[in-house]
Amino acid sequence: MESTESSFIALIERSINTNWNQDALTDYKGATLQYNDVARKIEKIHIAMEGAGIQPGDKIAICGRNSAHWTVTFLAIITYGAVAVPILHEFKPDQIHNIVNHSEARALFAGDQIWENLNEDHMPLLEGIIEMKDFDVVVSRSEQLTYARNHLNEIFGKKFPCRFRPEDIHYRREESLEDLCIINYTSGTTGYSKGVMLPYRSILSNVLFCSEKIDIRPGDNIVSMLPLGHVFGMVFDFLYGITAGAHLWFLTRMPSPKIIVESFAEIRPRVISCVPLVVEKIFKKNVLPKVDNGLGKLLLKVPFINDKIRERFNQYAIEAFGGNFIEIIIGGAPFNAEVEAFVRSIRFPYTLAYGMTECGPIIAHDDWKHCKTGSCGRVATRMEAKVLSPNPSVVPGELVCRGENLMLGYYKNEEATHQIIDNDGWLHTGDMAVIDEEGYIFIKGRCKNMLLTASGQNIYPEEIESKLNNLPYVSESLIILNQGKLVALVYADKDEAFANGLSEQDIDRVMEEHRMEMNKTLPVYSQITRVKLYPEEFEKTAKKSIKRFLYQDLKE
Repeated sequence: MESTESSFIALIERSINTNWNQDALTDYKGATLQYNDVARKIEKIHIAMEGAGIQPGDKIAICGRNSAHWTVTFLAIITYGAVAVPILHEFKPDQIHNIVNHSEARALFAGDQIWENLNEDHMPLLEGIIEMKDFDVVVSRSEQLTYARNHLNEIFGKKFPCRFRPEDIHYRREESLEDLCIINYTSGTTGYSKGVMLPYRSILSNVLFCSEKIDIRPGDNIVSMLPLGHVFGMVFDFLYGITAGAHLWFLTRMPSPKIIVESFAEIRPRVISCVPLVVEKIFKKNVLPKVDNGLGKLLLKVPFINDKIRERFNQYAIEAFGGNFIEIIIGGAPFNAEVEAFVRSIRFPYTLAYGMTECGPIIAHDDWKHCKTGSCGRVATRMEAKVLSPNPSVVPGELVCRGENLMLGYYKNEEATHQIIDNDGWLHTGDMAVIDEEGYIFIKGRCKNMLLTASGQNIYPEEIESKLNNLPYVSESLIILNQGKLVALVYADKDEAFANGLSEQDIDRVMEEHRMEMNKTLPVYSQITRVKLYPEEFEKTAKKSIKRFLYQDLKE
């Protein structure tokens, strides 16, 4: 028997076979597909692709909100031997057009809402556009594709005249783990997308790491909230979940804390992957008010929380996330330091994961029982990492890594590849970090985000923002350098402020008070000179990181 550890496709095939009659994919408040339904749909997409003349190695793009059909489509693409090009549904139409063209995709599977905003004339290389809702071909430039789609059920019936069984599944194996599996276009904070080429090696190594660290069993529930078009959600929720025989649930709309809490209570997921913002919002809206109304006040009292209150908080927090999870894996952005200290003080089972699309994504992680506060864990198995610093445990330096998870490079962009991977194979993450004696990694901030003051001091804006975001009526903030001085851009929580009887002038006054109080705790060189209120939420990437490059030129 072939070793499944030498083939990612074999892992998928084995899981479908083993869990044939088990629930696999459910759109929340919608239909459920069992593993045999998934296999049947995969087979039909294969027939359509074969009929259309799609070859192994051809690129197939997929763009839409998280759904059962999104995952079916993705599985069909890679088990056929084609290269999947997932595109974030948050991208603007022009970005989607550009990615489809740049990747040379032969076909595009699109969600119905995505398709409404696209223009096929801007994607001349496409031979067909298929709507994922019911797999209708909405644009066909290929008679072969049209014929295959129109005669799909007939061809399927001839191929499997009795009934479709587990033993009928024979997916095309990757010839080498170095074969290209996915081109994942980044949604970085620097403004333009690069196509990250992830081989089967990287995907397999990441999925094996999840199975080593997280004990998901067949039938366990997983809620998919992170966008599947981004590799964090794709690997942690979907690909690991499918290979483990889990039941995946999709919150098909951008979930609010209310929807998340409601769905968690019903689904009771076994593992939860999310970004810090979601955890912070649920704590602020659904946990803290049950004991104390003021997050700021509470956090100041963290060391003094008695056991009884701690136990009560722990109970409320566990319930808010469904009451059945092994741990919550937080990734994509740094956790707010004060919130983390509080969450840890109540012994809440969370853990931080650190990674990049370029590593598919995992670089570091550790389970919640062992991980240290403020750390994103130790370097992942089959990877190595180091900090480029004369004293890596004290003086921050750039974190570099290499190993099995590493990408092949950027698609059709050798220059950018050489800029990030050096001659010795080390990937330069662009993050400043320290590593302690036990190997725990502490991220200090982005090299590019680091602000250099006139006095020559290095400032990590994320550290100041983290403190500011905890204060009353601050929804989010951004620290920028303007004419040599630090300015805080703040998007205020005006709904809460107005609900508490504050006027616009009161909000201005409160923000000035925040600035003065903050400055008492900050060194002179990193003090905030003024607060400027920003009228709307800051634009973000899929990982909910603020696109900082958009806000560097402060206009009065």
